[in-house]
Amino acid sequence: MKQFILVLSLLSMIVAYPLQTNASPMPCSVILEPVNKNLKNAKGVALIYKVQLNPPSAARTNISILAVHLPAPSSFGNYDSYEGFATIPGEISWRFKLYPTPEEEIPSWAGRFDLITAEMKNVKVQVRLTNSRTQQLGPSVLTNNIQSCD
Repeated sequence: MKQFILVLSLLSMIVAYPLQTNASPMPCSVILEPVNKNLKNAKGVALIYKVQLNPPSAARTNISILAVHLPAPSSFGNYDSYEGFATIPGEISWRFKLYPTPEEEIPSWAGRFDLITAEMKNVKVQVRLTNSRTQQLGPSVLTNNIQSCD
């Protein structure tokens, strides 16, 4: 009887206290750091979470990006805007327009993408330069990785 109680106690502890994994629960976020360390004030953040869109459908994953203190895109060459870019390397990528806020000197840039159905593991999130006329995607200005967000 004592063995039965001991086994039952151990099983209940396993069920009540599951093992931790490396996954971060949704919502999760990551700080986007400058690729060029000379951009000392440039930073960003990516927020990842589930959204329920209308009309009611299966939940989708949203990536929202806010980037601040970025130089004018034209200072890097033939670019006129920034885009959010997220990828699961070798599998899929998403790109979406970032919009400048109305500040006069140095606008902040923000945007979102709501239609992700993939599992968010090993995701690289970036703010990249773009030429809106040619749709040419330029190099990354801010970047970071998310190992897992479930």
